[in-house]
Amino acid sequence: MSAPTRPIPAVLAVVVRDGEVLLVRRANPPDQGLWGFPGGRMEMGETHLEAALRELSEETGIVADTPRLITALDFIQHDAAGTLAHHFVMIAVLCRWRAGEAVAADDALEARWFSRAEIAGLGDSASLKVEWLSEAAFSFATETT
Repeated sequence: MSAPTRPIPAVLAVVVRDGEVLLVRRANPPDQGLWGFPGGRMEMGETHLEAALRELSEETGIVADTPRLITALDFIQHDAAGTLAHHFVMIAVLCRWRAGEAVAADDALEARWFSRAEIAGLGDSASLKVEWLSEAAFSFATETT
């Protein structure tokens, strides 16, 4: 695989429901086997808000609305030789749960709701920034209710 020539825009769909956050365990690299937010690459002609709702539905069956930007994060990884392997700009979007239960699909191995305490206990089994972004989502969700 050749080195990336520019950052890849992607989304993270962050959903808070009843004091819990929805996470999926990733089936594919990057972060294969780790718990993180549903998400993926944006498609041409798709806004980041549309992409978050689409990825959420594809990976979990959850229907959401009222997407709202939380933040954008750079995830830059190098291989063992120090060569750039990945550079994703992950756009975190808070999505309001409307319907559905967490059912893993697409490139998710598992999907389930996590409490704050459970998220804090994930440690190395979670993707980078999961706990930080969860706390941001709890704050944003409280502001909008």
